[in-house]
Amino acid sequence: MKLNMGTADRTIRAILGIAALVIALFFVAGVWDIVLYIFGAIMVITAALGVCPLYIPFNISTR
Repeated sequence: MKLNMGTADRTIRAILGIAALVIALFFVAGVWDIVLYIFGAIMVITAALGVCPLYIPFNISTR
């Protein structure tokens, strides 16, 4: 798969993802806990891979 995320995009996603996971782990419970875990996991995974699946159909690239 072709990389479609630049360094700044990946860095921002990684920071947001880690922050969401920390907030979910220590500060919230219930439904918001699950939502933040999912959001954080998606952000960290896309940052690590360098590919955003939502960018592909719209032909967006931040590289």
